[in-house]
Amino acid sequence: MLARTQPSSLSGLPTRTLANAIRALAIDAVETAKSGHPGMPMGMADAATVLWTQFLKHDPADPHWPDRDRFILSAGHGSMLLYALLHLTGYKDFPLEALKRFRQLGSYCAGHPEFGHGAGIETTTGPLGQGIATAVGFAIAERHLAARFGGALVDHFTYVIASDGDLMEGISHETIGLAGHLKLNKLIVLFDDNGISIDGPISLSESGDTLARFEASGWRAERIDGHDPDAVAAALERAQASDRPSLIACRTIIGYGAPKKQGTSAAHGSPLGAEEAAAAKAALGWTHGPFEIPAEIKDAWHLAGQRSAEARKAWEANRLALSNADALAFETALKGQLPRSLNTTIAGFKRKASTEAKPLASRKASEHVLDVLNPLIPEMIGGSADLTESNFTKTKDQRPLSANNYAGRFIHYGIREHGMAAAMNGMALHGGVIPYGGTFLVFADYMRPAIRLAALMKQQVISVFPHASIGLGEDGPT
Repeated sequence: MLARTQPSSLSGLPTRTLANAIRALAIDAVETAKSGHPGMPMGMADAATVLWTQFLKHDPADPHWPDRDRFILSAGHGSMLLYALLHLTGYKDFPLEALKRFRQLGSYCAGHPEFGHGAGIETTTGPLGQGIATAVGFAIAERHLAARFGGALVDHFTYVIASDGDLMEGISHETIGLAGHLKLNKLIVLFDDNGISIDGPISLSESGDTLARFEASGWRAERIDGHDPDAVAAALERAQASDRPSLIACRTIIGYGAPKKQGTSAAHGSPLGAEEAAAAKAALGWTHGPFEIPAEIKDAWHLAGQRSAEARKAWEANRLALSNADALAFETALKGQLPRSLNTTIAGFKRKASTEAKPLASRKASEHVLDVLNPLIPEMIGGSADLTESNFTKTKDQRPLSANNYAGRFIHYGIREHGMAAAMNGMALHGGVIPYGGTFLVFADYMRPAIRLAALMKQQVISVFPHASIGLGEDGPT
């Protein structure tokens, strides 16, 4: 784990000053595009600045470093928060010119983050709920690979910024329960607790106790002032030391700084307008022109982007110290390479199966294929949404992945089809594993949003859907 960087080491500039650079960029980009969501980046700028300048382990010079912390902006509508952070810390795919083309055709800076549109975007987070659910898969992959290869190679956190909307979506309930059950203590969620939705106050549609809900699911949860950098930093330190996943509810003001629109739904999904934008900058003490970042602030952010460089070099030394066999296994897993003997093994299995030529249910045939593949491909992690004995996705060599054994290669997802699909997306995006999961074909409807994202992101996620024939008629039309 990378030690916290004290803010005094970043040119001595206050955290609020650095955060205001995010706010200014968000205001300018949304005003220029004449569409977008300025409220969330303005509200969460303080918490995000603390995370990215003091805690997040990443290196813009090597954005695909396997042991980097993962940052998931589940509240994808606030995409300018992510683009500003990537630009300010020095990611080459996000120069200032890219931010000026926010939400324009062909721009990397789409209205919602899209995986593949530049290094630093870990997953697509257009639909609410998908980001936090996918993050659970990232965290599962991290724990599994740490168990397989050791903490010297795999030891990182998955951080999420989530909104009220994310936590209302049903998929969040599914995966929050799974994460708590698996005790994924390297998963930390910063909840933008601003009390505002598009329609108005959250109280119009929600009266539940979010912290109690997370605690009941096995999480550590607390509420803080999201505009107090010291409170955010202290909460992150407590979360890093937890033996459970953590929720930090950050009380924030949406559109922070905008005199007339802050704290209201008017700041959520449309430009502030020229007059309010100018007033917001004045209230924040930001006297610079559009898209203008003063040199001392720019330098401080670049310094923050370099804070993990030595940690990455130390990790490289650990990798180089591996035996040839371990190094090959690690590289094979990360690259998703299949064994050279696979085609020969499959051909032999097909000859044997065709020779026997006995009637066999397709789901049983699938199990026989998995019996061949799983011992040959240690990256494969199977699972089922409480239908293991019906869809035959667990093979003889697999042991359950659990809080007591992250080295296991089979996940009992429970009746969480949608959560299973999103978690598999996260596992595939993380790298090092090939996830597959099973349920009845009819329940693919429950999984559809996550399956769509897997296809859009071109991820190697395998769904096993038995019980697809007219022979199911005896079960009824549903």
